[in-house]
Amino acid sequence: MMEEEEFEFAEDLEAILHLTPEVQLAIEQVFPSQDPLDRADFNAVEYINTLFPTEQSLANIDDVVNKIRLKIRRLDDNIRTVVRGQTNVGQDGRQALEEAQIAIQQLFGKIKDIKDKAEKSEQMVKEITRDIKQLDHAKRHLTTSITTLNHLHMLAGGVDSLEAMTRKRQYGEVANLLQGVVNVLEHFHKYMGIPQIRQLSERVKAAQSELGTQILADFEEAFPSQGSKRPGGPSNVLRDACLVANVLDPRIKQEIIKKFIRQHLSEYLVLFQENQDVAWLDKIDRRYAWIKRQLLDYEEKYGRMFPEEWCMTERIAVEFCHITRAELAKVMRTRAKEIEVKLLLFAIQRTTNFEGLLAKRFTGCTLTDIPGVRKRPDSPLDSTNPFLEDEAGEEAGTEKDEDLTKPKKPKAPDNPFHGIVSKCFEPHLYVYIESQDKNLGELIDRFVADFRAQGPPKAGTEEGGAVLPSCADLFVYYKKCMVQCSQLSTGEPMIALTTIFQKFLREYAWKILSGNLPKSSTNSGGLTISSLLKEKEVSEAAKFTVDELCLICSILSTAEYCLATTQQLEEKLKEKVDKVLVERINLTGEMDTFSTVISNSIQLLVQDLDAACDPALTAMSKMPWQSVEHVGDQSPYVTSIIMHIKQNVPIIRDNLASTRKYFTQFCIKFTNSFIPKFINHLFRCKPISMVGAEQLLLDTHSLKTVLLDLPSIGSQVLRKAPASYTKIVVKGMTRAEMILKVVMAPHEPPVVFVDNYIKLLADGNPETFQKILELKGLKRSEQSSMLELFRQRLPTPPSGADGGPSLSFSTPTPEQESSRIRKLEKLIKKRL
Repeated sequence: MMEEEEFEFAEDLEAILHLTPEVQLAIEQVFPSQDPLDRADFNAVEYINTLFPTEQSLANIDDVVNKIRLKIRRLDDNIRTVVRGQTNVGQDGRQALEEAQIAIQQLFGKIKDIKDKAEKSEQMVKEITRDIKQLDHAKRHLTTSITTLNHLHMLAGGVDSLEAMTRKRQYGEVANLLQGVVNVLEHFHKYMGIPQIRQLSERVKAAQSELGTQILADFEEAFPSQGSKRPGGPSNVLRDACLVANVLDPRIKQEIIKKFIRQHLSEYLVLFQENQDVAWLDKIDRRYAWIKRQLLDYEEKYGRMFPEEWCMTERIAVEFCHITRAELAKVMRTRAKEIEVKLLLFAIQRTTNFEGLLAKRFTGCTLTDIPGVRKRPDSPLDSTNPFLEDEAGEEAGTEKDEDLTKPKKPKAPDNPFHGIVSKCFEPHLYVYIESQDKNLGELIDRFVADFRAQGPPKAGTEEGGAVLPSCADLFVYYKKCMVQCSQLSTGEPMIALTTIFQKFLREYAWKILSGNLPKSSTNSGGLTISSLLKEKEVSEAAKFTVDELCLICSILSTAEYCLATTQQLEEKLKEKVDKVLVERINLTGEMDTFSTVISNSIQLLVQDLDAACDPALTAMSKMPWQSVEHVGDQSPYVTSIIMHIKQNVPIIRDNLASTRKYFTQFCIKFTNSFIPKFINHLFRCKPISMVGAEQLLLDTHSLKTVLLDLPSIGSQVLRKAPASYTKIVVKGMTRAEMILKVVMAPHEPPVVFVDNYIKLLADGNPETFQKILELKGLKRSEQSSMLELFRQRLPTPPSGADGGPSLSFSTPTPEQESSRIRKLEKLIKKRL
């Protein structure tokens, strides 16, 4: 019964001491402890097992119990002290709360008193400032009234004075007074409802209208459209009238400028009428000389009469340009059949020179006519006037033709006057384009004639393998035409000129380059099997002479130069033409044409060397390899092939020194052509004995060595062959060596032979395997059984493959192949 009560007490105690996780976490943060007794998940059994892990540890149980009792005693003392300390806490808390409430009541009373006093102070201030505000409003209204009355007095007096001065033509005083009256009148816009103000405004408008009419009449009297000659000097009245016109309606200013310029250029229209002899293009210089004199005369007589911001000198020049363009267009339409290229270019050159002079002197601000914007230079007129320069100085500045390959120069600032007169020549530029078409046609014909007269470049000379000089002449002429045409027009004529360029680039590629490539003959030379067996050097097998090889290389170099320069020409044309026409400049077809010439030239060189090796390969396939009794030095056909390679390749390399990448292409194309052909002839050497296969393997290795050194063969400077080329040679010739290795291997047992073939050649084509069997000289019955076994031993293709005869095998690395070749060489040396 006692034990049950103790158990229930323990459960109740545990329920009382069970705390929530939040409370437990707060206790751990406030009183951190590493004691297991303080843990929330304390387990008495685990704790006892920790204190007494073994039976031997029970020996010190008394010490442990004493320590725990001591700890319990200390905890009881601490609890007792804390409990006693909390006896008077409740009473002290209630007393503190009462004191706080009393303090809050006192504070609230003080705040209320302060608020009441503030409201009383605010009311007092309002009463004090009420009268001050009224005084401020009265002062503001009085000031506004006085100011308005003063403005009204000024306006009334100004209008009266303005009307009086207008009648007396006192424009100097009117200019300043009118601006002031207009400014004062702006203050009365909100008072226009008052009759007197409206009446004053109407009087100002009437005065402005009268001034405008009066000033126009004065200018008409001073500068009549027809009749008496204009006076020799400026008038102060008219100068002041111009100042007044600045304040009046802009229409008055424009009318004055228009009438003055029309009267100033009236003599020009008479002197250069369409029916006059000086109106034609051959005397176009006289037009520009006349306007230069007129501008100098204007600046001397009338330069100070008009305000500087009117830019009258530039306006006269611009109006002259508009009139000249219209007159020239009219006379050229009438006499279009008389326009010749030289005459047209002369007129355009003089016109563009004149436009350049305008750009030096003026800013072009009157072309856009932006009000209030002055772009004129601040320097004096006389010091910057280019019309005082000599005619010779104007024509001396001609640009030298620059090579298209030179770096670009910074683009000069745009000429605002470009085309202001010369635009009229654009409809007639077809004459220039047709002339360039004719000139380029004659130039191409001269190139063809010169090539036939001088003959192809000779070997051993500076011209051998070099770029044809006609190519540089063609592009220099293109450069000249492009610059000239861009000065004439950057629109449709540039597109027409580009079409001409395209036409003659193609003609140059066809007539000069492709048309002069040597034609390959069909005879294969006089190399016979007996001559090869006797190891005679026969050089007749080469189809092209050394001069012909140099010619092919020269044409290839020229085509490469044309290809690069045509690309630069396209970029230059796109820079010169208008932006909207850039997409129509496309010389890709011409660049493809030169690429085709390069490809054909390389193919000719490859075919020539390839054809020279054909007789040797034919002799190889007809030699009795079954009856070879011992392995000797390399065979005569190998010597013949090496001889032709050493004859042709150094010539080609030396002549393509400037185009190294195309020499590499030649080597790669020759290798890709020669190696498959060599393997095909190797399959024709049937049957082959064991000794014959060893001899062929030695020959194959010799050819492989020569092909690896092909790019630098016969050269004093040893240069490593490109990795891409070396990879092609190693891959192709290794296959030939593997074929011979398979031929040398015994065909018994058949399973081992087939597995070795699959491993060495990695070729799943039954036809290739049958050729190997024929090389070994097996009978038809043996071949059939071998083929059947071969089909059975082929590895199964992966899922998803098309199941064709060509399967993928792991090919040996070049290092493995080279080690196999070294072993084979050692074997051959031992037998020798």
